Amino acid sequence: MTRVLHVITGLEHGGAERQLAALLRHLPLDCEVATLTHAGALGEEIRRGGVPVHEIGMRGNRDLGALPRLVRVIGDGGYDVVHTHLYRACVYGRVAARLAGTPRIIATEHSLGDGHIEGRRTTRAVQALYRATERLGSLTVAVSPTVAARLRAWGVPRDRITVIPNGIEPAAFAFDQARRAATRHRLGIPPDAHVVGAVGRLVPTKRFGLLVAAVARMPGARLLIVGDGPERGRLHRLARDLRVLDRVVLAGGTGDVAPALAAMDVFAAPSTQETFGLGVLEALAAGLPVVRTACPALDDLPREEAPDAARLPAAAGPDAWAAELGRRTGRVPVPPAVHRYAIAEQAAKLARLYTGGGPGAGRTRPARESIPT
Repeated sequence: MTRVLHVITGLEHGGAERQLAALLRHLPLDCEVATLTHAGALGEEIRRGGVPVHEIGMRGNRDLGALPRLVRVIGDGGYDVVHTHLYRACVYGRVAARLAGTPRIIATEHSLGDGHIEGRRTTRAVQALYRATERLGSLTVAVSPTVAARLRAWGVPRDRITVIPNGIEPAAFAFDQARRAATRHRLGIPPDAHVVGAVGRLVPTKRFGLLVAAVARMPGARLLIVGDGPERGRLHRLARDLRVLDRVVLAGGTGDVAPALAAMDVFAAPSTQETFGLGVLEALAAGLPVVRTACPALDDLPREEAPDAARLPAAAGPDAWAAELGRRTGRVPVPPAVHRYAIAEQAAKLARLYTGGGPGAGRTRPARESIPT
């Protein structure tokens, strides 16, 4: 059986990390994981599922000592494929895989925004390093046509890019009334409160401060944000200054967002810099109405594919968000858009790439830049 090593920067509770954990449950191959940093709770969850997780122990972006350790893990494992995820893992992982003599090297670009990558500003040096190491791999997978276009703008040749969207397990997010009640009780949210929810890393590009300001204009409403990151302290201070600290819950990161989604009444995604929009799809799978700005997973679909996903322009302020979030509440039917991205199908596409059934090991066919049917 084909042996695959997934290399990822870390296993915190982010979208790319949760996507990898879900893929591992559906890939019909012998998979292992190497995390450059620590495994954490998500790594332990992956281990409990029977997938070995190797910790490289990288101490920072410039810890070059991690490279020979990763080369040894790859060489000792005798993998047929190394698949890298996230910027740092793609840079180090492609170099290590080439040094170890791995025959097939795949990278997935999850978080390339317009002018930033993984929440940090992109410089010429960052782009140059990315391009130089990209050439060491077999091909790069973009999670949306939007990301494919950004890769081309960075100088990655079109024939080295293929589009395979993120996947979702709709049944895992199905609404459950008992789960809703238990989650609200645990978080101290009244049963009858109108709850605006959001999920994601607490970084500036997510614009969660806009939601704090919007909820301050919605008497009695609560804001539940699931995720962690460097903006946590600023969001806490903003909620205090706007006198809504008692109505804002910063729940921290989790590997299972379904209970939190059950506790919400409407989902908000104000980020203008998304690469796919997995959180929006998960919210729709949970039967939530959605208000969002950017979501490549939906932007090219007909409106009827996700009728309960309202779109506000990037310039919309707290008043507009408060008005839209206030008028949308109550469970809605799971829309067709959710089922377009069934994770089993996306895992099958990756498996074909691993085993040579997709684009070739060197030059690849042009990316099919369209929403899957």
